[in-house]
Order: sequence, then C-alpha cells, then structure tokens
Amino acid sequence: MLEDHTTITRKVYEYAYGIDTRDWALYRSIFIDEIQMDFSSYNGNPGSTMRADDWVAGCKVLFTGLNATQHSMSNPLVDIEGDRARCRMYMQAEHFFSNQQGGQDFTIGGYYDDRLIRTADGWKIEAVTLNVLWSRGNRHIMELAAKLGAQRLADA
Repeated sequence: MLEDHTTITRKVYEYAYGIDTRDWALYRSIFIDEIQMDFSSYNGNPGSTMRADDWVAGCKVLFTGLNATQHSMSNPLVDIEGDRARCRMYMQAEHFFSNQQGGQDFTIGGYYDDRLIRTADGWKIEAVTLNVLWSRGNRHIMELAAKLGAQRLADA
C-alpha cells in the first residue's frame, strides 16, 4: 500500500515535471490512451474525454510558446481502492512570457483532483480535474504564448 501511494504521488508529480521541462515523452507516459480532462474552473469549457496524444499535443503548443513555467504541487491525499486511485493535491502554476502588452507572468492556484488506474505498465492517470481557487497576473499571456508556440512548431 505504501509503495502504491509513493508511485501514485510520483506519477502526479511527473505531470508537473513533464510540462515544466518540456519532456513530452515523459508527460505522455503518465496517461492511459483515453483520458478525461476538466479544466472548466480555469477556462469555462466543460470537461471532455479525449485521446491523451491530443491532450499532450495541445499542451505542447501552449508551453512551447511560454518562456518558462513552474508547477508546484504539495499535500497529496491518496485514496486507493483495488486498481483505482484518487489523488488530490494542492497546486500553484506560474507561467512567464515576455511581451509588450502587459505583465509578463500569470499564476493560478488551487488543487488537482486526479483519478488513476493500475495498468500492466503501472499506475496511469485516467482523469484530471483542475480546481482553480485564485489567479493573479496577466492571463492574456496564455493566448499570446499559444500563438507563438503554434508558429514555433510549424517552423520546426
């Protein structure tokens, strides 16, 4: 049980590490093939089921455009029932983008509520719900970064 707790917590930390280091292979490896993503508290769009490859590709566009990010996570609460688990963890995500249209940073804080499943390859994330409790800074940089990221990837 303690080993499962440690493995599940690490998997959720790899979510943040994969994004911040732009290690897209690591980031993709933490998910099952079809995932449920609910970021409605951030963007107002209802959660949806999608291919993990599509989710990672979308993240790659946005985060390639940003100058830097740092996702900090703490206080994991892990509940395990057989081959399924839930991990709730506080988070703070800082995003940085140099621009001429306002502040250069945007930060959100809240918590993730993740569901995981034990697979033949170990624990994998099957669903992520982001619950934003606060934000500060220039939210507009996220849109600017996504446009730049798309351009950078097209030019590569």
